[in-house]
Amino acid sequence: MRLPNPAATLRRTSEFSLFSLSQSLLMRILKRLILVLLAAVVTGAGAVYGMSNSRMNAAVAVSDPAPSVTLDSLSVARGEYLVRAITKCVDCHGDDMGGKDFIDAGPVFAVRGPNLTKGAGGIGAELSDDDIVRSIRHGVGRDGRKLLFMPSMAWPDMADDDVAAIVAYVRSLTPVDRVMPPSEVRPVGRALYLAGQLPLYEAEEIDHDGPFNRMKPPAGPTAEYGRYLATIGGCTGCHGPGLSGGQVPGTPPELKPAANITPTGIGHWTEADFFRALREGKRPDGSTIDPFMPIAATKLMTDDDTRAIWNFLISVPRKEYGGR
Repeated sequence: MRLPNPAATLRRTSEFSLFSLSQSLLMRILKRLILVLLAAVVTGAGAVYGMSNSRMNAAVAVSDPAPSVTLDSLSVARGEYLVRAITKCVDCHGDDMGGKDFIDAGPVFAVRGPNLTKGAGGIGAELSDDDIVRSIRHGVGRDGRKLLFMPSMAWPDMADDDVAAIVAYVRSLTPVDRVMPPSEVRPVGRALYLAGQLPLYEAEEIDHDGPFNRMKPPAGPTAEYGRYLATIGGCTGCHGPGLSGGQVPGTPPELKPAANITPTGIGHWTEADFFRALREGKRPDGSTIDPFMPIAATKLMTDDDTRAIWNFLISVPRKEYGGR
């Protein structure tokens, strides 16, 4: 009978013990690493939330009182025309101005236009004339905080009579009972915002101290008046300050870029082509313009206002596509 080798038995036992020890140590290290990584993620998320929250909720001081507001029928009618055909407020606030779910971009953000009427869930009864004008011209709410995706870059120079007419229209709104949850910026959106990759507040781009040029040209089918309408109508917001088109800031990559509407892009169009584009959403060749173009609003414009914008566009300097 062959007896076991004590040295070999001891060696195998030692090797097994070392293997077990190594495995145990490795598991402890992995667990600790996972905890560290989770802590880093949580800490990082907390830091992003904290920093973004501080910046998003920073108060903005604005000293720019509202002009005198007249609640007569002509002012209300002018305000409704501006809201529906020019400034397109109904896109976010709904056709009845009672609030609307505008866009839900998953982990990035959700934008909901608030109820501006005096109905249940509305804020119309709480808003002073100054509050409404501040939100339009400066993108700042009644509590001094910036308004998410409020396109106020187009409106600091809106003429006094036009901004007063919009206030008059808001005052006249039929009460709508609709409770809207607040807009929200979600984790990915907060990170992109802090990285400077997602502009959320146009109030951050506006010089709230002016100077402002609120003298508008006489209304009529002129290039000068067309420039004013194109500005408060937000044409430059999508097509760029130079109107040469390109990717619209803050939009996802899959969204089609805005077209070049300088003479380089539409110089071969006729005035009739332009009318068809703004009223039917059709190009001269009959193809359909991307639905991101607010045809539902532009088709409501008067002939003179449409012609004024046309005369303005054919007067601007030519620019190559994409320079915005």
